[in-house]
Amino acid sequence: MRILVTGGTGVVGRSTVTALLQRGHVVQLLSRHAERDARQWPHGVNPIRGNIAEPAGIAGAADGCDAVLHLTAIVDEHGTQTFERVNVEGTRNVVREAERAGVRKFVYVSSLGADTGESPYHRSKRQGEAIVRTFKGAWTVVRPGSVYGPGDEQISVLLRMVRTLPVVPIVGGGDQKFQPVWHEDLAEALARVLERDDLAGRELDLAGAELTSQNDLTQRLAKITGRNTPEVSVPQRIAEWGAKLAAAVGLEVPLNESQLTMLAEGNAIAMGRENALIGALGVAATPLDAGLRKLADAQDEQLPDQGIGPLRRKRFWVDIAGASRGPEQLMEYVRAHFADLMASFIDAQPEPGASPAMVEDATLTLALPVRGHIQVRVAEADPRVTTLVTLEGHPLAGAVRFLTEVRGDDLRFEIQVFDRAAGVIDFLMMRALGERLQDASWKEMAEKVAKASGGAAPAGVQHESENLDDDQAEHIEEWLRELVMERKRDEAGV
Repeated sequence: MRILVTGGTGVVGRSTVTALLQRGHVVQLLSRHAERDARQWPHGVNPIRGNIAEPAGIAGAADGCDAVLHLTAIVDEHGTQTFERVNVEGTRNVVREAERAGVRKFVYVSSLGADTGESPYHRSKRQGEAIVRTFKGAWTVVRPGSVYGPGDEQISVLLRMVRTLPVVPIVGGGDQKFQPVWHEDLAEALARVLERDDLAGRELDLAGAELTSQNDLTQRLAKITGRNTPEVSVPQRIAEWGAKLAAAVGLEVPLNESQLTMLAEGNAIAMGRENALIGALGVAATPLDAGLRKLADAQDEQLPDQGIGPLRRKRFWVDIAGASRGPEQLMEYVRAHFADLMASFIDAQPEPGASPAMVEDATLTLALPVRGHIQVRVAEADPRVTTLVTLEGHPLAGAVRFLTEVRGDDLRFEIQVFDRAAGVIDFLMMRALGERLQDASWKEMAEKVAKASGGAAPAGVQHESENLDDDQAEHIEEWLRELVMERKRDEAGV
């Protein structure tokens, strides 16, 4: 089938597009940055640039398609991106475009509890459902529970809080029940809905097999990370004010105002109703513990263009005379002994089962003083070059590159750092303490590598730092984006 997918760039969209491609379908991807978004799949995805809130901008998007999967929605309002404009009128525009193009099947992804919930988000999704029921072809409404996976805006945020904060805020008693679903399970379910013809006119509730709560999740994540962060209860009303304030200053919280309302109303499949994920669709739900363990090592990359302030480049290098290892052998040693070479104040194996092996695509977890646990991913592992990129939750948005090369009679080991602060608080922390800790850690590593080389470095560790201009910054950002995109294409495997 040829399927128009709207909003194929979030945690659900990326997984679903990959699942559809793996099953042999062709995807027309409709998004505001479609050409860029489609680069993560090597083939099978045709990008169509458009904004569903503007009818003229999506004209022709559904031409030649057999089905539409409508995912685009917002869970919080920002400026002109309102629930009415995106979730309601945007859905109306996509339905009309599908009818104009003669599409025979329309699958709408709503939200668990949208049929009864009173949060502004749920009300907008309920209106969207009503619009979809007017579609002249076959329609199906799918209502998933809270979806978790790399980059989700709830459980991933809670994971980062457990890893990095001195205390974790819990709304009310923290015992409100909800029923999350692993993103790959939902992707499989949506692919099956699109392929089946016996689900027309159905409204399907989809969720994982287990109920959980904020308290339960915090305890599970503490076990996975080995970090028993104390909880502090925040009354519902104060939490709502806090969510508004956090949104205003750009801080991330695990629940926005609408999600707090949804949590209070309950976000689980009602008693007596079928969980269509397991029942009608026959998908084996990923156990919650297994999904959380996968999530712990699957956070998205946090690249320089996601940070704030100027992009900095730092270099730390040491020229070694009489080394007993060549450049390839020294880099191999660095990768094999990364944990031992890190600064003495950094724990390179803070979480149970965490691997310190610096191999391509590996996720490494480190414990920093004051900041808690952070992660980096090995994006490149060549004979003389290794590149690490920061993941969400790290105080920096950027990359670290290790290089070995012959310089005359000497062997040079160099560390290059390209980064911006991840956010306002991290910017202030880096100015106050982080800069000195960062410099000390890379200098100590360079000293250890020189010692392990079997040679001598009479000049010691050299260091320089500069802010890059706009052209230099754009070049570095594009290099890192392509490095990450290449990994995602390999991971998609289609």
